Amino acid sequence: QVHIVESGGGLVQPGGSLRLSCVASGLSSWDYYAIGWFRQAPGKEREGVAQFNGDIPEYADAVKGRFTISRDNARDNAKSWVYLEMNDLKPEDTALYYCHAWGSRLLRGRHFWGQGTQVSVSS
Repeated sequence: QVHIVESGGGLVQPGGSLRLSCVASGLSSWDYYAIGWFRQAPGKEREGVAQFNGDIPEYADAVKGRFTISRDNARDNAKSWVYLEMNDLKPEDTALYYCHAWGSRLLRGRHFWGQGTQVSVSS
């Protein structure tokens, strides 16, 4: 059973930085097609922020050059870790950030989500 937990959100001033962490238990690096981060601001649809599509990192235009996604699959074959380093944060980055994994055929292509971690950017 796959269980995803995010952490690292908080309140930060514009121009500040945060590092989000995600641990996906029950999910090894061979068990997903893609893993990464989405966000949803109040009154807006959920949108992709950054992900690993296989081994290729992909970023939304709004965060390119400011956010960096990384992962660490070497620590435990039964878990996957994904991180999002966010720099030069802007008020428009305020949202609930979700970790997401698209399971492989072994997991029937299911999509897995965490509960989210809140990021607020305000002076």
